[in-house]
Amino acid sequence: MKKLVKAGLWVGFCVVVLVLLCNWIVVDTTRNKVYFDLKSLPSTDVGLVLGTSKYVARGKENLFFRYRMEASALLYKEGKVKYLILSGNKEAETYDEPKAMKQALTQLGVPEDAMLLDTAGYRTYDSVVRCREVYGQERVTVISQNFHNARALYLAEHEGLDAIGFAAQDVPEGYSVRTLIREYLARPKAMLDVYVLKPEAGVRETQIFDFPKAAKAFGK
Repeated sequence: MKKLVKAGLWVGFCVVVLVLLCNWIVVDTTRNKVYFDLKSLPSTDVGLVLGTSKYVARGKENLFFRYRMEASALLYKEGKVKYLILSGNKEAETYDEPKAMKQALTQLGVPEDAMLLDTAGYRTYDSVVRCREVYGQERVTVISQNFHNARALYLAEHEGLDAIGFAAQDVPEGYSVRTLIREYLARPKAMLDVYVLKPEAGVRETQIFDFPKAAKAFGK
């Protein structure tokens, strides 16, 4: 029994070290690609806005969503991007992240013909790969919170997409510990996807996309 316990502890220790190592690699290799200052941010034609739910438990406002939309609108208004791909999950008519993002951005003054909805962005991996393979983009600005941008940029670098990231305003400390824990685990999974699994992005895709006039600007 003692040997089993000891072996279990060693396995657990190795798993923790591996997770921390993967996190360090993802963050360290992308830190120079994330911008916090609008003035120093290079301009690109397209911004890739990564989806999240508009509301959290009990119908409360999701600050990740709010700050992400405000950052996206700011980049558009300041001419840092010309078009926005809103990539997120559409599980049902009652849960549609891209549609919610479009509504929020419209209220913030972004015109509809500057937005394209990608409802097959089930995961960050899907959003990144589809940006290149489905929408034909080679260079984009990823818009999300800093912790999320690191993983998205790591995926982009290894999937042939030239990307930089703009860090939306972060949430207050302790706002969502679950989200941070999930991100720590998602980074090793991202490395697994890149080097081992190589899943097909958008395999559950159905042709339900809302292609506004902006699609013409993407050559579609």
